[in-house]
Amino acid sequence: MATEGFYLGGVVDAATGERTGDIVDYDPGDLTTHGVIVGMTGSGKTGLGIIYLEEALLSGIPTLILDPKGDMTNLMLTFPDLLPANFEPWVDEGEARKEGKTAGELATEKAELWRKGLGWWDQDGTRIRELRDKAGFTIYTPGSESGVPLNIIGSLACPDTSWDTEAETLRDEIEGFVSGLLGLVGIEADPISSREHILIANLVEHAWRAGRDLDMATLLAEIQRPPLRKLGVFDLDTFFPEKERLELAMQLNGLVASPAFSSWVQGPDLDIEKLLWQDGKPQAAIVYLAHLSDEERQFIVTLILSKVITWMRSQAGTGDLRALVYMDEVFGFVPPTAEPPAKKPILTMLKQARAFGVGMLLSTQNPVDLDYKAMSNAGTWCIGRLQTERDKARILEALQSARGDTDVSELDRTISGLDKRQFLLHNTREPEPILFTTRWALSYLRGPLTRAQIATLTSYEPPPPSAPDQRPAEQEPAPELSSDETPVMPKVPDSVPVYHLAPDAPWANRFELNPGSNRHVAALAARVSLTYDERVADLVHQEEWEAVVTPLGSRFDAAQAVYVDYDDRDFSATAPEEAVYVIPEGAIEKASYWKSAGSALKDFLHRGQKITIFKNADLKLYSRVGESEQDFLTRCDEVAQERADEESAKLRDKYERRFKTLRDQAAAAERRAEELEVDLAGSKQREIIDGASSVINILLGRRSTRSVTGTARNRSATRSKEARLRTAQAKADDKYAALADLEAELVEEFEEINDRWEERGETVTPMEVGLEKADIQVIELSLLWLPIE
Repeated sequence: MATEGFYLGGVVDAATGERTGDIVDYDPGDLTTHGVIVGMTGSGKTGLGIIYLEEALLSGIPTLILDPKGDMTNLMLTFPDLLPANFEPWVDEGEARKEGKTAGELATEKAELWRKGLGWWDQDGTRIRELRDKAGFTIYTPGSESGVPLNIIGSLACPDTSWDTEAETLRDEIEGFVSGLLGLVGIEADPISSREHILIANLVEHAWRAGRDLDMATLLAEIQRPPLRKLGVFDLDTFFPEKERLELAMQLNGLVASPAFSSWVQGPDLDIEKLLWQDGKPQAAIVYLAHLSDEERQFIVTLILSKVITWMRSQAGTGDLRALVYMDEVFGFVPPTAEPPAKKPILTMLKQARAFGVGMLLSTQNPVDLDYKAMSNAGTWCIGRLQTERDKARILEALQSARGDTDVSELDRTISGLDKRQFLLHNTREPEPILFTTRWALSYLRGPLTRAQIATLTSYEPPPPSAPDQRPAEQEPAPELSSDETPVMPKVPDSVPVYHLAPDAPWANRFELNPGSNRHVAALAARVSLTYDERVADLVHQEEWEAVVTPLGSRFDAAQAVYVDYDDRDFSATAPEEAVYVIPEGAIEKASYWKSAGSALKDFLHRGQKITIFKNADLKLYSRVGESEQDFLTRCDEVAQERADEESAKLRDKYERRFKTLRDQAAAAERRAEELEVDLAGSKQREIIDGASSVINILLGRRSTRSVTGTARNRSATRSKEARLRTAQAKADDKYAALADLEAELVEEFEEINDRWEERGETVTPMEVGLEKADIQVIELSLLWLPIE
């Protein structure tokens, strides 16, 4: 197992599918041109990613791991002794129950499996111990204290980078921070046109240019009293009036003061150098993101990668791999068309990180999820089993773009035949691709860890609480309650559940809310079962319709319903501290109000809720729910072709008898002509012989001239036979001509059938399917309190 580079696995013979005995010794320097791992679920993609990270750490290379799904936390599960007791806390108890085993029995099996698996690859617990000795491992959980929290926005320390040479880098970092921060309070801020973004970005740049560190308290104070007189050509108050700046500061302060957000400003500061190196040892800095919303993940990834770019540009250039940034499941972060915040720093790294010795390794289930620019910058490809032909085509296109001499047809065949844990390693620095199977991972691949499990692996002690609460300058105490507010939650019937909106509900931006506010307005959350039943289309389709309705007026208005896809995680049964409630106009304390609300929702859905399917009246076909028009057209075309084939078969049977008659007649006429032709040939021969004999005999005086008359009669018979032969041949020709005409007639009818059925297959129209009242069942109506300004 002696290698100079990364020990990834063993070479596989493409012809036999068996290992050749050669190992894959990957040069880590090749990762400075970055890499992509592609493979469908179950391909072994996650295992290969962990193997890359293990090898990097064993080689003294620190790793920064962005983990949206939680799989990379398995790097913490390394057991040098390979004892069942090591595995038992981490085995899947559900798997054990399914197999009729105890957790201990399953742990024993896993320990033995890992011992054998490592042995197959000339590894053992010694190498696991070497990994643990050489590197440090930490799971960071921004926004949570399950692992080590990261102070994402609590510190805005001035980077040690020159504005004279790195102004663009620093502005990119500021842009990422400000966009993410405003996104967390529901402000979709464009860096060019948003007043909020422009103001905060200028404040951060002003402080950093002066060499000043910032924190959130200082930033909030400067939003109210900016150390700037003008922004652009306008004076500050014209561009952004003082009253509106105070509202922005209050909004951001609500975010910082929110109990749910307190963990975002706890833990060590986001310092890339400290994440990568501690106590002289390379680190595996696993940034766990599975618990965050999509918006929060975008913010974290954008901010971290912007910091990485700033850090790497402060390093001396090198051709060796200095650090590895790994991102597991990159879907949604660097798509081919959209421009999410994280896309810009990812593309920047793929273009520029090579010069600084920083490699980026991206992993995805589907190459169509990746921006083509990102794919063309990757020098290393590890291609596993793919889900669709479209995925494979995209991969082949990218490989051909990265390396013009690629044998596409050969790669196509190899990729199509890949087995589980087999990958095609395509390295632009190597002459030929290598087919290999991955070695056994040193880490126990248990699958994603929960936050509770992460907590058992982490020994983080939060610092003691800081002194007095800080708030923006001149921020007033909480105002007195308005006439429409109450600190006591209004009552509802016991049968009505009551919830408060969770801060991370992904659909909250559908309403004008302020997550940091303690003022709440009443809403009705409805879950309704709908059954679409259309007998003629043989359709029975059930779905759940969920919506939130606000405000709750004296008369419930179902037309105010906003469709949302909620689940239990979006609701909290616990009221926020110091919550106040806007008294609703509707009599929500009465059961009759909720009964009438349910009836109003049923009437609303009965009148307006429909699904659209497609129908083909000629074929009496109907699309399935969710089937696209194009897919339905394809299905109609197939059925129309079958119908055309059936009709053509009947027509063929009808014509077959006529064809047989004509063929028989033509054959008989052909035989008669052949017989006459033979007879005629014999007659001509006799005529010639007889004629010559008669003339010779007359000249010699052996016969009289009467014999010449006999010869003439023979010649006349020959002429008669010639006439009959011509008649027979003409008859045969007529029969063959009739056969050709009949065949042309049949082809014409075939074409008419095909054209007619093809037209029928293309005749598709939309069809709306509505609901009967009996098909609408209200499952649950709940009271939901929403935080508002």
